[in-house]
Amino acid sequence: MGESQNQPFQLSFNRFLRVDFQGCRVTSDGGLILVRELDERIGLSGLIEEHLADSRTGRNRQFPLADLLRQSVYSRLAGYEDLNDAARLSVDPTFRLMGSEKVWERGVALTSTLQWFETDLLTREENLTGLARLNRELVAQAEGVGSPYRVVLDMDSSESPVYGEQEQSAYNGYFGSVCYHPLFLFNSQGDCLAAKLRPGNVSSAEGWEELLLPEIERQQRDGKEVVFRADAAFAKPEIYEALEACGVKYTIRIPANENLERDVAELLPRPVGRPSVKPLVEYKSFLYQAASWKTARRVVAKVEHHLGELFPRVGFIVTNLTLPSRAVVRFYNKRGTAEQWIKEGKLAVNWTRLSCHRFRGNEVRLWLSVIAYNLGNLWRRLALPRRIQNWSLTSLQQRLVKTGGRLVKHARYYWLLLAEGHLSRRLFASMLRMIAALPLPDG
Repeated sequence: MGESQNQPFQLSFNRFLRVDFQGCRVTSDGGLILVRELDERIGLSGLIEEHLADSRTGRNRQFPLADLLRQSVYSRLAGYEDLNDAARLSVDPTFRLMGSEKVWERGVALTSTLQWFETDLLTREENLTGLARLNRELVAQAEGVGSPYRVVLDMDSSESPVYGEQEQSAYNGYFGSVCYHPLFLFNSQGDCLAAKLRPGNVSSAEGWEELLLPEIERQQRDGKEVVFRADAAFAKPEIYEALEACGVKYTIRIPANENLERDVAELLPRPVGRPSVKPLVEYKSFLYQAASWKTARRVVAKVEHHLGELFPRVGFIVTNLTLPSRAVVRFYNKRGTAEQWIKEGKLAVNWTRLSCHRFRGNEVRLWLSVIAYNLGNLWRRLALPRRIQNWSLTSLQQRLVKTGGRLVKHARYYWLLLAEGHLSRRLFASMLRMIAALPLPDG
Protein backbone atom coordinates (compact mmCIF):
# COMPACT_ATOMS: atom_id res chain seq x y z
CA MET A 1 0.00 0.00 0.00
CA GLY A 2 1.14 3.57 -0.52
CA GLU A 3 1.72 6.36 1.96
CA SER A 4 0.78 10.04 1.99
CA GLN A 5 1.86 12.43 -0.74
CA ASN A 6 5.64 13.09 -1.02
CA GLN A 7 6.40 10.16 1.27
CA PRO A 8 8.12 6.93 0.16
CA PHE A 9 5.93 4.03 -0.91
CA GLN A 10 5.75 0.88 1.19
CA LEU A 11 5.06 -2.42 -0.58
CA SER A 12 3.21 -5.31 0.98
CA PHE A 13 5.39 -8.12 -0.44
CA ASN A 14 8.49 -6.75 1.35
CA ARG A 15 7.97 -4.61 4.45
CA PHE A 16 11.63 -3.56 4.50
CA LEU A 17 11.44 -2.02 0.99
CA ARG A 18 10.66 1.67 0.37
CA VAL A 19 10.19 3.24 -3.08
CA ASP A 20 10.59 6.93 -3.84
CA PHE A 21 10.81 9.15 -6.93
CA GLN A 22 13.75 11.57 -7.02
CA GLY A 23 14.12 12.54 -10.67
CA CYS A 24 16.45 15.45 -9.94
CA ARG A 25 18.94 13.07 -8.26
CA VAL A 26 18.56 9.94 -10.39
CA THR A 27 19.46 9.48 -14.07
CA SER A 28 18.99 6.72 -16.62
CA ASP A 29 21.49 8.18 -19.14
CA GLY A 30 24.72 8.19 -17.15
CA GLY A 31 26.79 6.85 -20.05
CA LEU A 32 26.41 10.15 -21.91
CA ILE A 33 29.09 11.73 -19.74
CA LEU A 34 31.67 9.69 -21.68
CA VAL A 35 30.50 11.26 -24.95
CA ARG A 36 30.57 14.66 -23.26
CA GLU A 37 34.20 14.01 -22.28
CA LEU A 38 34.95 13.10 -25.90
CA ASP A 39 33.30 16.23 -27.28
CA GLU A 40 35.35 18.34 -24.85
CA ARG A 41 38.53 16.65 -26.03
CA ILE A 42 37.86 17.18 -29.74
CA GLY A 43 36.78 20.80 -29.28
CA LEU A 44 33.03 20.94 -29.82
CA SER A 45 32.72 24.07 -27.65
CA GLY A 46 35.10 25.97 -29.93
CA LEU A 47 33.21 24.80 -33.03
CA ILE A 48 29.91 26.02 -31.59
CA GLU A 49 31.41 29.42 -30.84
CA GLU A 50 33.00 29.64 -34.29
CA HIS A 51 30.11 28.52 -36.49
CA LEU A 52 26.87 29.51 -34.69
CA ALA A 53 25.65 33.05 -34.06
CA ASP A 54 23.63 34.06 -30.99
CA SER A 55 21.54 37.18 -31.55
CA ARG A 56 20.03 37.22 -28.04
CA THR A 57 20.71 40.10 -25.69
CA GLY A 58 20.34 40.79 -21.97
CA ARG A 59 18.30 38.38 -19.88
CA ASN A 60 17.27 36.43 -22.96
CA ARG A 61 20.64 34.66 -22.72
CA GLN A 62 19.64 32.66 -19.67
CA PHE A 63 20.91 29.46 -21.30
CA PRO A 64 24.23 29.62 -23.21
CA LEU A 65 24.11 28.64 -26.87
CA ALA A 66 26.45 25.68 -26.27
CA ASP A 67 24.14 24.33 -23.54
CA LEU A 68 21.11 24.50 -25.82
CA LEU A 69 22.89 22.77 -28.69
CA ARG A 70 24.24 20.03 -26.45
CA GLN A 71 20.82 19.46 -24.91
CA SER A 72 19.26 19.08 -28.36
CA VAL A 73 22.03 16.81 -29.66
CA TYR A 74 22.49 14.64 -26.59
CA SER A 75 18.77 14.04 -26.13
CA ARG A 76 18.72 12.61 -29.65
CA LEU A 77 21.82 10.53 -28.98
CA ALA A 78 20.06 9.09 -25.94
CA GLY A 79 17.09 8.13 -28.12
CA TYR A 80 14.57 10.82 -27.16
CA GLU A 81 12.45 11.90 -30.12
CA ASP A 82 11.79 15.56 -30.85
CA LEU A 83 11.23 17.63 -27.70
CA ASN A 84 8.64 15.41 -26.06
CA ASP A 85 10.91 14.59 -23.11
CA ALA A 86 12.54 18.01 -22.65
CA ALA A 87 10.63 18.88 -19.48
CA ARG A 88 11.65 15.65 -17.76
CA LEU A 89 15.24 15.85 -18.98
CA SER A 90 15.57 19.43 -17.72
CA VAL A 91 16.11 18.11 -14.18
CA ASP A 92 18.03 14.97 -15.14
CA PRO A 93 21.43 15.00 -13.38
CA THR A 94 23.35 13.89 -16.47
CA PHE A 95 21.93 16.64 -18.68
CA ARG A 96 22.42 19.26 -15.96
CA LEU A 97 26.06 18.36 -15.29
CA MET A 98 26.95 18.16 -18.99
CA GLY A 99 26.10 21.84 -19.33
CA SER A 100 27.78 24.99 -18.04
CA GLU A 101 28.04 25.68 -14.30
CA LYS A 102 25.03 28.00 -14.25
CA VAL A 103 22.63 25.10 -15.06
CA TRP A 104 24.04 22.56 -12.59
CA GLU A 105 21.50 23.48 -9.94
CA ARG A 106 18.84 25.32 -11.92
CA GLY A 107 18.37 22.69 -14.63
CA VAL A 108 18.56 22.85 -18.41
CA ALA A 109 16.03 24.33 -20.82
CA LEU A 110 12.35 23.42 -20.91
CA THR A 111 10.37 22.49 -24.01
CA SER A 112 9.38 26.05 -24.95
CA THR A 113 12.98 27.30 -24.93
CA LEU A 114 14.25 24.37 -26.98
CA GLN A 115 11.36 24.78 -29.41
CA TRP A 116 12.37 28.40 -29.98
CA PHE A 117 16.02 27.41 -30.27
CA GLU A 118 15.42 24.75 -32.94
CA THR A 119 12.66 26.45 -34.95
CA ASP A 120 13.75 30.09 -34.72
CA LEU A 121 17.38 30.73 -33.79
CA LEU A 122 18.90 27.81 -35.70
CA THR A 123 16.69 28.29 -38.78
CA ARG A 124 18.36 31.60 -39.59
CA GLU A 125 20.51 31.30 -42.68
CA GLU A 126 23.85 31.87 -40.98
CA ASN A 127 23.11 29.20 -38.37
CA LEU A 128 21.73 26.65 -40.82
CA THR A 129 24.91 26.85 -42.88
CA GLY A 130 26.84 26.99 -39.60
CA LEU A 131 25.40 23.62 -38.54
CA ALA A 132 26.68 22.06 -41.77
CA ARG A 133 30.17 23.52 -41.23
CA LEU A 134 30.16 22.52 -37.55
CA ASN A 135 29.27 18.94 -38.45
CA ARG A 136 32.04 18.70 -41.04
CA GLU A 137 34.65 20.24 -38.75
CA LEU A 138 33.59 17.89 -35.95
CA VAL A 139 34.45 14.93 -38.17
CA ALA A 140 37.64 16.68 -39.27
CA GLN A 141 38.84 16.80 -35.65
CA ALA A 142 39.10 12.99 -35.77
CA GLU A 143 40.49 12.64 -39.30
CA GLY A 144 44.05 12.90 -38.06
CA VAL A 145 43.61 9.77 -35.92
CA GLY A 146 44.50 6.84 -38.16
CA SER A 147 43.04 8.50 -41.25
CA PRO A 148 43.82 6.47 -44.42
CA TYR A 149 45.48 7.95 -47.49
CA ARG A 150 42.61 6.77 -49.70
CA VAL A 151 39.17 8.15 -48.83
CA VAL A 152 36.11 6.20 -49.98
CA LEU A 153 32.90 8.24 -50.30
CA ASP A 154 29.47 6.60 -50.37
CA MET A 155 26.32 8.50 -51.34
CA ASP A 156 22.76 7.31 -50.85
CA SER A 157 19.27 8.69 -50.29
CA SER A 158 16.61 7.67 -47.80
CA GLU A 159 12.97 8.13 -46.87
CA SER A 160 11.66 10.32 -44.06
CA PRO A 161 7.91 9.65 -43.85
CA VAL A 162 5.65 12.49 -42.74
CA TYR A 163 2.16 12.29 -41.30
CA GLY A 164 0.93 15.85 -41.60
CA GLU A 165 1.06 18.84 -43.92
CA GLN A 166 4.77 19.55 -43.70
CA GLU A 167 6.12 22.01 -46.26
CA GLN A 168 7.56 20.39 -49.42
CA SER A 169 6.60 16.87 -48.38
CA ALA A 170 5.29 14.90 -51.36
CA TYR A 171 4.34 11.41 -52.45
CA ASN A 172 7.30 9.29 -53.58
CA GLY A 173 6.35 6.43 -55.87
CA TYR A 174 9.46 4.38 -55.11
CA PHE A 175 8.89 4.42 -51.34
CA GLY A 176 5.10 4.45 -51.68
CA SER A 177 4.65 7.15 -49.04
CA VAL A 178 4.35 10.88 -48.46
CA CYS A 179 7.82 11.82 -47.28
CA TYR A 180 10.94 13.88 -47.49
CA HIS A 181 13.82 12.42 -49.51
CA PRO A 182 17.13 13.31 -47.77
CA LEU A 183 20.53 12.69 -49.34
CA PHE A 184 23.59 11.57 -47.32
CA LEU A 185 27.34 11.37 -47.93
CA PHE A 186 29.48 9.04 -45.78
CA ASN A 187 33.13 8.08 -45.57
CA SER A 188 34.29 4.49 -45.14
CA GLN A 189 34.46 4.90 -41.35
CA GLY A 190 30.77 5.67 -41.06
CA ASP A 191 31.00 9.43 -40.52
CA CYS A 192 28.20 11.42 -42.16
CA LEU A 193 30.13 14.15 -43.95
CA ALA A 194 27.15 15.97 -45.45
CA ALA A 195 23.38 15.75 -45.69
CA LYS A 196 20.65 17.55 -47.57
CA LEU A 197 16.91 17.55 -46.88
CA ARG A 198 14.92 17.50 -50.13
CA PRO A 199 11.25 17.43 -51.14
CA GLY A 200 9.75 13.96 -51.30
CA ASN A 201 9.23 13.85 -55.07
CA VAL A 202 12.79 14.57 -56.28
CA SER A 203 14.99 11.92 -57.87
CA SER A 204 17.51 10.07 -55.72
CA ALA A 205 20.51 11.87 -57.25
CA GLU A 206 19.02 15.38 -57.11
CA GLY A 207 21.56 17.82 -55.64
CA TRP A 208 24.47 15.36 -55.66
CA GLU A 209 26.98 18.00 -56.74
CA GLU A 210 26.20 20.24 -53.75
CA LEU A 211 27.36 17.51 -51.35
CA LEU A 212 29.96 15.60 -53.33
CA LEU A 213 32.08 18.17 -55.18
CA PRO A 214 33.05 20.31 -52.13
CA GLU A 215 34.03 17.15 -50.24
CA ILE A 216 36.21 15.93 -53.13
CA GLU A 217 37.91 19.33 -53.26
CA ARG A 218 38.51 19.27 -49.50
CA GLN A 219 39.99 15.77 -49.51
CA GLN A 220 42.25 16.44 -52.50
CA ARG A 221 43.43 19.66 -50.89
CA ASP A 222 44.55 17.50 -47.95
CA GLY A 223 46.47 15.24 -50.33
CA LYS A 224 44.01 12.32 -50.22
CA GLU A 225 43.09 9.96 -53.05
CA VAL A 226 39.29 9.84 -53.43
CA VAL A 227 37.15 6.91 -54.60
CA PHE A 228 33.37 7.18 -54.99
CA ARG A 229 30.68 4.47 -54.82
CA ALA A 230 26.94 4.72 -55.49
CA ASP A 231 23.99 2.63 -56.65
CA ALA A 232 22.12 2.77 -59.95
CA ALA A 233 20.21 5.92 -58.97
CA PHE A 234 23.47 7.82 -59.55
CA ALA A 235 24.23 6.25 -62.93
CA LYS A 236 24.28 9.58 -64.79
CA PRO A 237 26.82 10.70 -67.40
CA GLU A 238 27.19 14.12 -65.75
CA ILE A 239 28.37 12.39 -62.56
CA TYR A 240 30.89 10.24 -64.46
CA GLU A 241 32.24 13.30 -66.27
CA ALA A 242 32.53 15.38 -63.09
CA LEU A 243 34.38 12.60 -61.28
CA GLU A 244 36.75 12.02 -64.20
CA ALA A 245 37.44 15.76 -64.44
CA CYS A 246 38.40 15.74 -60.74
CA GLY A 247 40.62 12.67 -61.13
CA VAL A 248 38.37 10.58 -58.86
CA LYS A 249 38.01 6.80 -59.21
CA TYR A 250 34.46 5.44 -59.03
CA THR A 251 32.30 2.32 -59.10
CA ILE A 252 28.62 2.93 -59.84
CA ARG A 253 26.01 0.30 -60.57
CA ILE A 254 24.10 0.77 -63.84
CA PRO A 255 20.71 -0.66 -64.79
CA ALA A 256 20.69 -3.63 -67.13
CA ASN A 257 19.51 -3.22 -70.72
CA GLU A 258 19.49 -5.28 -73.92
CA ASN A 259 22.82 -3.91 -75.15
CA LEU A 260 24.61 -4.77 -71.91
CA GLU A 261 23.08 -8.23 -71.77
CA ARG A 262 24.15 -8.82 -75.37
CA ASP A 263 27.77 -8.22 -74.28
CA VAL A 264 27.53 -11.02 -71.71
CA ALA A 265 25.28 -13.33 -73.74
CA GLU A 266 27.79 -16.20 -73.54
CA LEU A 267 27.53 -16.17 -69.70
CA LEU A 268 23.72 -16.22 -69.47
CA PRO A 269 22.85 -19.87 -70.36
CA ARG A 270 22.94 -22.28 -67.43
CA PRO A 271 25.94 -24.65 -67.65
CA VAL A 272 25.22 -28.16 -68.82
CA GLY A 273 25.11 -30.89 -66.19
CA ARG A 274 23.99 -31.26 -62.59
CA PRO A 275 23.66 -27.80 -61.00
CA SER A 276 25.97 -26.99 -58.12
CA VAL A 277 24.57 -26.28 -54.68
CA LYS A 278 27.03 -23.42 -54.45
CA PRO A 279 26.21 -20.52 -56.81
CA LEU A 280 28.23 -20.40 -60.01
CA VAL A 281 29.66 -16.86 -60.38
CA GLU A 282 31.35 -15.49 -63.50
CA TYR A 283 32.74 -12.05 -64.30
CA LYS A 284 33.40 -10.15 -67.48
CA SER A 285 34.92 -6.74 -68.20
CA PHE A 286 34.31 -4.84 -71.44
CA LEU A 287 34.07 -1.34 -72.91
CA TYR A 288 30.59 0.09 -73.37
CA GLN A 289 29.22 3.40 -74.56
CA ALA A 290 25.59 4.31 -73.97
CA ALA A 291 23.86 6.72 -76.33
CA SER A 292 24.02 9.53 -73.75
CA TRP A 293 27.75 9.02 -73.05
CA LYS A 294 30.41 11.03 -74.83
CA THR A 295 32.98 8.25 -74.51
CA ALA A 296 33.21 4.52 -73.88
CA ARG A 297 33.77 3.37 -70.29
CA ARG A 298 34.72 0.12 -68.61
CA VAL A 299 31.80 -2.00 -67.43
CA VAL A 300 32.19 -5.02 -65.16
CA ALA A 301 29.46 -7.67 -65.24
CA LYS A 302 28.72 -10.27 -62.60
CA VAL A 303 26.55 -13.27 -63.54
CA GLU A 304 25.33 -15.68 -60.86
CA HIS A 305 23.56 -19.00 -61.42
CA HIS A 306 21.71 -20.20 -58.29
CA LEU A 307 20.27 -23.63 -57.63
CA GLY A 308 16.52 -23.66 -58.22
CA GLU A 309 16.44 -20.38 -60.14
CA LEU A 310 15.53 -20.46 -63.83
CA PHE A 311 17.31 -17.23 -64.83
CA PRO A 312 20.72 -15.92 -63.73
CA ARG A 313 21.21 -12.85 -61.57
CA VAL A 314 23.06 -10.22 -63.59
CA GLY A 315 24.57 -6.96 -62.38
CA PHE A 316 26.61 -4.27 -64.14
CA ILE A 317 29.04 -1.72 -62.69
CA VAL A 318 30.61 1.17 -64.56
CA THR A 319 34.08 2.01 -63.26
CA ASN A 320 37.41 3.61 -64.06
CA LEU A 321 39.30 1.37 -61.62
CA THR A 322 41.96 -0.88 -63.10
CA LEU A 323 41.44 -3.72 -60.61
CA PRO A 324 40.47 -7.23 -61.74
CA SER A 325 36.74 -7.66 -62.30
CA ARG A 326 36.15 -9.71 -59.16
CA ALA A 327 37.97 -7.12 -57.02
CA VAL A 328 35.86 -4.31 -58.52
CA VAL A 329 32.64 -6.13 -57.60
CA ARG A 330 33.85 -6.89 -54.08
CA PHE A 331 34.84 -3.25 -53.59
CA TYR A 332 31.46 -2.04 -54.84
CA ASN A 333 29.56 -4.47 -52.60
CA LYS A 334 31.00 -2.76 -49.54
CA ARG A 335 28.79 0.17 -50.47
CA GLY A 336 26.03 -1.64 -48.60
CA THR A 337 27.54 -0.39 -45.35
CA ALA A 338 26.21 3.09 -46.23
CA GLU A 339 22.69 1.68 -46.12
CA GLN A 340 23.50 0.22 -42.70
CA TRP A 341 24.66 3.62 -41.43
CA ILE A 342 21.46 5.24 -42.66
CA LYS A 343 19.52 2.54 -40.83
CA GLU A 344 21.52 3.25 -37.67
CA GLY A 345 20.67 6.93 -37.99
CA LYS A 346 16.99 6.08 -38.28
CA LEU A 347 16.94 3.69 -35.32
CA ALA A 348 19.41 5.33 -32.94
CA VAL A 349 18.95 9.09 -33.36
CA ASN A 350 15.58 9.16 -35.17
CA TRP A 351 16.83 11.39 -37.96
CA THR A 352 13.78 10.58 -40.08
CA ARG A 353 11.44 12.04 -37.44
CA LEU A 354 10.92 15.48 -38.97
CA SER A 355 7.65 16.75 -37.54
CA CYS A 356 7.98 20.54 -37.94
CA HIS A 357 5.51 22.19 -40.29
CA ARG A 358 8.18 24.41 -41.85
CA PHE A 359 10.76 22.89 -44.19
CA ARG A 360 13.54 25.02 -42.70
CA GLY A 361 12.75 23.74 -39.21
CA ASN A 362 13.02 20.17 -40.46
CA GLU A 363 16.38 20.96 -42.08
CA VAL A 364 17.65 22.05 -38.67
CA ARG A 365 16.34 18.91 -36.97
CA LEU A 366 17.99 16.72 -39.58
CA TRP A 367 21.33 18.44 -38.92
CA LEU A 368 20.96 18.07 -35.14
CA SER A 369 20.35 14.35 -35.63
CA VAL A 370 23.34 14.05 -37.97
CA ILE A 371 25.58 15.73 -35.39
CA ALA A 372 24.24 13.35 -32.72
CA TYR A 373 24.91 10.40 -35.02
CA ASN A 374 28.47 11.56 -35.69
CA LEU A 375 29.20 12.04 -31.99
CA GLY A 376 28.03 8.47 -31.40
CA ASN A 377 30.09 7.17 -34.31
CA LEU A 378 33.21 9.06 -33.16
CA TRP A 379 32.70 7.57 -29.70
CA ARG A 380 32.58 4.13 -31.28
CA ARG A 381 35.62 4.76 -33.49
CA LEU A 382 37.89 6.58 -31.06
CA ALA A 383 37.02 5.54 -27.53
CA LEU A 384 35.70 1.97 -27.56
CA PRO A 385 37.94 -1.04 -26.92
CA ARG A 386 38.45 -3.22 -29.98
CA ARG A 387 36.22 -6.02 -28.69
CA ILE A 388 33.10 -3.80 -28.78
CA GLN A 389 33.92 -1.48 -31.68
CA ASN A 390 31.48 -3.36 -33.91
CA TRP A 391 28.50 -2.54 -31.69
CA SER A 392 25.72 -0.63 -33.44
CA LEU A 393 24.70 2.78 -32.14
CA THR A 394 21.49 1.21 -30.87
CA SER A 395 23.55 -1.28 -28.83
CA LEU A 396 25.65 1.58 -27.46
CA GLN A 397 22.45 3.33 -26.39
CA GLN A 398 20.96 0.31 -24.71
CA ARG A 399 24.11 -1.04 -23.09
CA LEU A 400 26.25 2.02 -22.31
CA VAL A 401 24.22 5.24 -22.54
CA LYS A 402 21.30 3.76 -20.60
CA THR A 403 23.26 3.40 -17.38
CA GLY A 404 21.46 4.30 -14.17
CA GLY A 405 23.08 6.64 -11.70
CA ARG A 406 22.46 8.69 -8.57
CA LEU A 407 23.73 12.22 -7.99
CA VAL A 408 25.18 13.06 -4.59
CA LYS A 409 26.33 16.60 -3.85
CA HIS A 410 29.06 17.27 -1.31
CA ALA A 411 30.56 20.56 -0.25
CA ARG A 412 33.04 20.75 -3.13
CA TYR A 413 32.09 18.02 -5.61
CA TYR A 414 29.21 16.34 -7.36
CA TRP A 415 29.37 12.55 -7.27
CA LEU A 416 27.56 10.58 -9.96
CA LEU A 417 27.26 7.02 -8.66
CA LEU A 418 26.69 4.74 -11.68
CA ALA A 419 25.18 1.28 -11.69
CA GLU A 420 27.70 -1.30 -12.87
CA GLY A 421 26.30 -3.40 -15.71
CA HIS A 422 27.52 -3.38 -19.32
CA LEU A 423 29.29 -0.15 -18.40
CA SER A 424 31.71 -1.46 -15.80
CA ARG A 425 34.31 0.49 -13.86
CA ARG A 426 37.05 -1.16 -15.92
CA LEU A 427 35.40 -0.30 -19.25
CA PHE A 428 34.73 3.28 -18.09
CA ALA A 429 38.39 3.72 -17.14
CA SER A 430 39.53 2.24 -20.45
CA MET A 431 37.42 4.67 -22.47
CA LEU A 432 38.60 7.66 -20.42
CA ARG A 433 42.23 6.69 -21.11
CA MET A 434 41.56 6.40 -24.84
CA ILE A 435 39.85 9.79 -24.90
CA ALA A 436 42.70 11.41 -22.95
CA ALA A 437 45.20 9.99 -25.45
CA LEU A 438 43.52 11.71 -28.44
CA PRO A 439 45.42 14.66 -29.91
CA LEU A 440 44.05 18.07 -29.04
CA PRO A 441 42.49 20.04 -31.92
CA ASP A 442 44.62 22.72 -33.57
CA GLY A 443 44.29 26.10 -31.97
